[in-house]
Amino acid sequence: MQPSLRYISVMTLTLLSLLGFGMTYPDNNQVSTNAKLRYDSGEKAQASPKNNSQLEIARLNEEAIKESRQGQYTEALQRLQKALAITREHGERSWEAITFNNIGRIYQSQRKYSEALQSYQQAILINKELGDLVRLGKTYSNIGYLFDIQNKPELAIFFYKHCLINREKARLNPSTLSTPQPDAYSITVSQTYRILGERLLKQERVAEAQRTMDLLKVEELEEYLQNVSGNQRTAKGINIAAIEKPIKQKLDKTLDNAVVLGKELTTLRKISPEERSLQQKQRIEQLVLTQQQLLDEFNEFIDSPQIKAQIDQISRTARRQNLDLDSLNELRDNLARLPQKSALLYPLILKDSLELVLVTPDSPPIHRTVAVKRENLHQTIVTFRQALINPSRNIKTPARQLYNWLIKPIEKDLKLSGTQTLIYAPDDQLRYIPLTALYDGKQWLVQRFSVNHITSASLTNLNTPKQSTLRVLAAAFTKGNYQVKVGNRQVAFAGLPFAMREVESLASMVPETKKLLDKAFSPRVTVPQMDDYTIVHLATHAAFVVGKPEDSFILFGNGDRVNFRNIASWSLPNVDLVVLSACETGLGGKLGNGEEILGFGYQMQQTGARAAIASLWSVDDGGTQALMTAFYTTLSSRGLIKTEALRQAQISLITGNWKATNDQTPVKAISNFSHPYYWAPFILIGNGL
Repeated sequence: MQPSLRYISVMTLTLLSLLGFGMTYPDNNQVSTNAKLRYDSGEKAQASPKNNSQLEIARLNEEAIKESRQGQYTEALQRLQKALAITREHGERSWEAITFNNIGRIYQSQRKYSEALQSYQQAILINKELGDLVRLGKTYSNIGYLFDIQNKPELAIFFYKHCLINREKARLNPSTLSTPQPDAYSITVSQTYRILGERLLKQERVAEAQRTMDLLKVEELEEYLQNVSGNQRTAKGINIAAIEKPIKQKLDKTLDNAVVLGKELTTLRKISPEERSLQQKQRIEQLVLTQQQLLDEFNEFIDSPQIKAQIDQISRTARRQNLDLDSLNELRDNLARLPQKSALLYPLILKDSLELVLVTPDSPPIHRTVAVKRENLHQTIVTFRQALINPSRNIKTPARQLYNWLIKPIEKDLKLSGTQTLIYAPDDQLRYIPLTALYDGKQWLVQRFSVNHITSASLTNLNTPKQSTLRVLAAAFTKGNYQVKVGNRQVAFAGLPFAMREVESLASMVPETKKLLDKAFSPRVTVPQMDDYTIVHLATHAAFVVGKPEDSFILFGNGDRVNFRNIASWSLPNVDLVVLSACETGLGGKLGNGEEILGFGYQMQQTGARAAIASLWSVDDGGTQALMTAFYTTLSSRGLIKTEALRQAQISLITGNWKATNDQTPVKAISNFSHPYYWAPFILIGNGL
């Protein structure tokens, strides 16, 4: 830190102070092209001095952004100075903080890291004064990224954590997360979580990484659905490690003192410059200088030899500790109380590696790194999925490769822990493929483990017991043809020929079954009845479509659709299981990051239903009927938990034993359903009991 630069910066920062759109993207970890920009600079506003000033600020900001992207940094800063003058004149404190973020990004792009840090700190002070947890968290992310690009991972982790902490506090009031957010930040929030997880894993701080990866799922849900509520488990955020606490204490004290000064400064600035007394003008200058001196003291503190030595110790000390014990112990306790020996598996896909985190009830979290590039992993996923939906293709080669990446590195750990059920929180495109269909060279994974998908451990009640009585509402779309708009295409969905037998078979096994077919299977008739039953079985088309939640839907027998956003309005607190037996993903061959599958699971949880079974592709033959018959037979006669009943049903198709329990010949009299095409698409999401 150079004092001369610091105090030159004080004068500059006194002049600069307001903006709200993104500056140049960083060289690495750029804001993704599909990140949701929730601010429209072209939005029309009613004419008023306040709105006019905001529009003028927006215009100046956009021009500054363009100039900064062209390397015209001096011109960009001059525009921001002009924008700042307007914000000061109109008391636009929130915009002032946004401006400081963007000024910081300009300095950052020039590698003027000291000035960039001071700019971000000014934004921190304002957001803390305003109590804006969302923007406070995002500004902490900017500081974390600033230290990241300087190769100071311990400080980057410290500030990234503060983004997560404030974000999770804000999630208790989810409407604040959907407030329009100008682009004033180096990376998106979900990228912050992902990078934080990566940095923690590199330091073998696995418990903290697991917590971050779990909350990443919640943030991905927020980006997809918006207004995703937190709970007391998510609100805990992430612990500050003991060795980080001296920095935390100094930071909090600095900010608290500076915010007190900032509030007085805000009051004085409400007086127009022409009406300020000489004493008031002098007080403003004094407050600005004192506030900056407090920040300088903090920066000198973290740059001191003593703290540098302590920071160097963080990674070595942290990897020997079980950090974030509260969250970890709660998770272990949940796993220990499950009827089958269970382990929680989190994969994290990074640019050059696949990171695996395994949590068991009896040991510290286990971390394994697999050297595979994201592009190679994605291509293998695509190859595997194409083989899954075409029984004539060779599937064992990609299935074995994925096994070697996802399971083999933790194979010994699973054996030592006696794991019977994998509770699985897949990442990115791994959501499009079933873990059960991986192949170890001798058998399919389903022949060794039950697999229970979850959205995130923080959002899932793993131990809620199932209802004791089995009552089924079985509905089916068996005939007719409906043209449905899917994205920019019209897709024809025809009645499912096996659905009638599927429902009839179910009714024969469970006497308390209510049947709804075709026109009678409408949202108006069906939805109000669902909560009277413990299982809701819908033998109809459902589409998982890349895009908005409104693009994905369940098709009812009368041709009506309910999209994935509206599912959450259903009230199903008495329902143990919702089954969709003919879902389809990747319509048109397009795969995204699987957020539509993650979103479906979450929306089902929001209804109160304990779990859902959905298929990752539509099996247009008797395979579905055979599997569902085997599943319900096992569930009703043997009293197994849902995940194990599904596993046994899938194994019966592999071995051919389904014939012994199936009194009805499937629509297509196929003698062999052993290919994963027939049994593997069905995944259970939620509580597996």
